[in-house]
Amino acid sequence: MFIMDASTIQKLIVSIPPLVMAITLHEVSHGYVANRLGDPTARLMGRLTLNPIKHIDPIGTVLLPLILTMLGGIIFGYAKPVPINPSNFSNPRKGMAISSAAGPITNIVLAMISSIVLALIIFPLSNLLQGDLANAFFTPLAQMLQISIQINLFLAALNLIPILPLDGGRVLEGLLPHKQSVAYSKIEPYGLYILYALILTGIAKYFIIPLYLLLKEFIPFYDKIFPY
Repeated sequence: MFIMDASTIQKLIVSIPPLVMAITLHEVSHGYVANRLGDPTARLMGRLTLNPIKHIDPIGTVLLPLILTMLGGIIFGYAKPVPINPSNFSNPRKGMAISSAAGPITNIVLAMISSIVLALIIFPLSNLLQGDLANAFFTPLAQMLQISIQINLFLAALNLIPILPLDGGRVLEGLLPHKQSVAYSKIEPYGLYILYALILTGIAKYFIIPLYLLLKEFIPFYDKIFPY
């Protein structure tokens, strides 16, 4: 039986805003880029909005983060996928690859922004403005930005695993020659089962950790924020 103690509740509170922002902007970026490339499906279905309610998945956005918080692991989640119709692209394979890449790229940019704000604004101000009131404001804000960096890098790394229907799989499908791309696309019906198997067996970490370590090199001040 899980018990929500004060520290768990605090962790959940400071984790919710960056998690919701990360998965919302991830999905919106897919739809926005697809719309710019000629597919209005997401726009017509009202998914090009920053209103997180439009993107919430009861399990991926609510239940999964709650369970991970209570277990003390890395907090992440997912939203309802934004619908994309590749037949609306002038080049369906290229269009899907570009619109799929937009999600992880957005997460990387969010991690960069969080890091810059934390290192150049929050840390200096918290050192300059001492006192209980300043600590009550800056401490949770700093925690929130730290979690934002970790969540966004983790989501980017996870989605870049080259398995369909993940974004990394879509990008790889678009980069492969036509014959190999068609053959590769046939694994998509089994892609989520493969992913779940990788996660349950622990093999997924051998994809996620190297990708995470690679992506963190693009984040300014990362080693200052996470020195250990």
